Amino acid sequence: MKRRIHFILLGLAVFALSCKNNTANKTAEEEPAKDEVVSSDEWIYLFDGTSTEGWRGYNMDSLPPGWTVKDSVLTFDTKLGLEQNYKGGKDILYGAEEFDNFELYIEWKLPKGGNSGIFYHVKEGYAGPPVVAPEYQLIDDENYASIHDLTDYNLSLGYTDKPEELKPLQQTGADYAMHPPSPDKILNPVGEWNSTKIVFTPEKVEHWLNGKMILSFVPWDEAWEEKKNSDKWKNSPDYGKFKSGYIALQDHASPIWFRNIKIKKL
Repeated sequence: MKRRIHFILLGLAVFALSCKNNTANKTAEEEPAKDEVVSSDEWIYLFDGTSTEGWRGYNMDSLPPGWTVKDSVLTFDTKLGLEQNYKGGKDILYGAEEFDNFELYIEWKLPKGGNSGIFYHVKEGYAGPPVVAPEYQLIDDENYASIHDLTDYNLSLGYTDKPEELKPLQQTGADYAMHPPSPDKILNPVGEWNSTKIVFTPEKVEHWLNGKMILSFVPWDEAWEEKKNSDKWKNSPDYGKFKSGYIALQDHASPIWFRNIKIKKL
């Protein structure tokens, strides 16, 4: 009898241990390890492909003529103007929210001879975004100088050597008139889509083009201040000083197409 009771107790113990192990295994399956947990990337879409909600003209309450949505693309529908005739355009901004530190992603394409730009930390009340906000330059590097007359503009900036040429500080991906892009960048031909990423933190700013980082710099350090005060922005005291602001897109008398515009706060 004692031997029978012993086997019964041993069987109960094995059953209890089995149940405990099954429960532990089930819990492990329901709660994956932390490195397996997929979290939201927290992208904020500034353009969803269907409407221009949130967008308006700089210093305006509505969108200026020409900016529209065509085939799910934010489009500036205009004829190409010449650089020598350019008197300023109707830039637009995403006015629903200002951003300080961020990762911005945009896809874009230009026509032959096209020109535009992406601004950040934009503040209103000025003649336009360029005098106050840093710009990621978008331009047709290959053909721009053969279509537009750059001589007078470049001479006004002190470029006396081959002023008819598009300078590195004016090329696609540049931190316009501040930092040139890498000469090894990959820029797709006009009419084809390119991707741009801008990463801004107080420690470092990065410009990316088609998946490759093409420049980086430290904002507001001594080298940055020296660049600002020695060239195009020396007479623009508020250029680049703001630590937050709007995202804006440039009308530089050129057709331009944007899609998949999104931003992540850092």
